[in-house]
Amino acid sequence: MTHVPVAGRVAAGGVSVAGMDLQLNGRRALVTASSGGIGAAVAHRLAAEGCRVLVHGRDAGRAGAVADAIRTAGGTAEVVLGDLTDAAQTEQVAAAAQAFGVRILVNNAGPVAQRDWRTADPAAWAATFDGNVVSAVRLIRALVPAMRADGWGRVVNLGSRTATAPQPNLVDYSAAKAAVVSLTNTLAKDLTGTGVTANVVSPGVVVTDGMREMFLADAPGPTTWAELEPKLAREYAPNPAGRLGTPEDIAAAVAFLASPLAGYITGIDLRVDGGITGVP
Repeated sequence: MTHVPVAGRVAAGGVSVAGMDLQLNGRRALVTASSGGIGAAVAHRLAAEGCRVLVHGRDAGRAGAVADAIRTAGGTAEVVLGDLTDAAQTEQVAAAAQAFGVRILVNNAGPVAQRDWRTADPAAWAATFDGNVVSAVRLIRALVPAMRADGWGRVVNLGSRTATAPQPNLVDYSAAKAAVVSLTNTLAKDLTGTGVTANVVSPGVVVTDGMREMFLADAPGPTTWAELEPKLAREYAPNPAGRLGTPEDIAAAVAFLASPLAGYITGIDLRVDGGITGVP
């Protein structure tokens, strides 16, 4: 694929990517759960930087639409389908990623549901850990050996602000994301001297389509998102940045950590949350 000049590059979602060249042209990436939301934004951003992207999802139509949008914008993308909570299907996803030549693994998949100590039974805990932790571990174990052999690779795991600021209505999810931070730290140490890095990007309150629909449905009266969002930024998620996050905010952080420019960064939990973590 011909590398598009840095000045004036535009991601498939219409977001300008002008600026620093992240030296990702020709790299190959798997972004899990990239058929929508944050994952789709990451796939678009990596493709706009010149990566060949393997779009993953469970729905062929949604994943195909993301890949089509990337190709329309001049990028390269293919699709792999599979439920990462199923070991056999994960093996198939991993095999496709190996054949694709993936050296950048973005573990974005991770189910979330609001549960407290009264509603989170042991089965819910197990399912949350399987979807957020074990699924990532399976892919890391499958794909990192080739990175080691090449002497270069990137693992970027998606965490959450709840890993360091646990929420009482997200008890199992908060614990699972804390485990993601921990496993990433031990992985980084295990990869010492290999040229492979492992990092976490932890989003704060990020406005995806699903989140926007949820808040509009819960609003006390008829309202528009333009009216509701400033109120949420003040009352629901007050933070020093003074706004809610976007999928593109997270994608920018992931793309940098996935790039050769971030070779001296490993084992970190990069909180992309507007400063909300630690705010009383």
